[in-house]
Amino acid sequence: MTSRLACLAALALGSALLTACGAEATGSSAVGDSAITVENCGEKVTVDEPVTELYAYDGGIISIALAAGARDELVAVTGLARDKQLLELAYPQDRVDELRVVGDDQPTLETVLAVKPQMMFAGWGYGFSESRNLLPETLHEQDIDTYLLSETCRQEDGDRGTMAAWTALRTDLLNIGELTGHAETANKVVADIEERREALESAPKPEEAPTAFLFDSGSDAIFTSGSFGGPQAIFDTAGVTNATADVEDTWTEVGWERFAAAKPDIIYFVDYPGQSYEEKVKILEANPASRDLPAVKEKRFVNLPYAMWVSGPLNIDAAEWVRRSLEHFGLAPDSGIDPTLDITDLTNLDGNEWLR
Repeated sequence: MTSRLACLAALALGSALLTACGAEATGSSAVGDSAITVENCGEKVTVDEPVTELYAYDGGIISIALAAGARDELVAVTGLARDKQLLELAYPQDRVDELRVVGDDQPTLETVLAVKPQMMFAGWGYGFSESRNLLPETLHEQDIDTYLLSETCRQEDGDRGTMAAWTALRTDLLNIGELTGHAETANKVVADIEERREALESAPKPEEAPTAFLFDSGSDAIFTSGSFGGPQAIFDTAGVTNATADVEDTWTEVGWERFAAAKPDIIYFVDYPGQSYEEKVKILEANPASRDLPAVKEKRFVNLPYAMWVSGPLNIDAAEWVRRSLEHFGLAPDSGIDPTLDITDLTNLDGNEWLR
């Protein structure tokens, strides 16, 4: 009953959760009494019984599994190192430091086959890759089920993104909760996200929404996120305009002319290995397309961890911090909303002088 009510509440808020809610209504029994079926990127995923051996790649995906209650089902993970401190802060009860880490930064077919999980939770560009010969169909041939991160569902032209970012996240939380036998926990997390979203979206607004540019990294071009990525949901909820909202993709590259034309009021960084906070600032201060913009000259920079930007339950924490930063720089009125997760405790997060 609790699960069904949560689904109805989410649907009332506009969520496209027909898959997960439909599974709840029908008992998710497509094959046998204990079988579970969910829809994932337009395909049915069916398991005979709840998954007890789940392998996950990437900090955002790991956070979805943890939030959905599947900590004990995580038999192995890859790509934890950069987000470990954040996940330990966000999920202190989940023994993040005891997770079994396998492989290097990226999973390989050999790594997955060595673990031999019941299911791999990854996505296109988040582990699954034609160039590295790690594909869902290859794992299916080895009797390993797969679940794709909904943010990475492919459009007909191959670009990623087929649903609004909050919808993609809710879908994954509910589906992973259902697949691992933790539907009630997943529904509670979804309800909490919806409540915090509503508070942010109801907060006092400036006369004109400020414009934000998400700068993941940059050199000849800028790696950023379009309308189907997690940042779009974060910016929408926090009350700021995404400068690349017209790009119908998730994570993608744009030219420097886009940055200059956007004239962002504030610049957000993805804290990610490969290009440090200091290097990003130097690039912005040196490039002719950006160096004279007020946001650069006045150092309206905000640096948030990778796992807060990619699709995952920490997107709502990112939205709260984005709102707080807007208020700090005078771009939005006081909301009275205090961020739930205190990222000032992160010792590995550079920048953010505005927090000090």
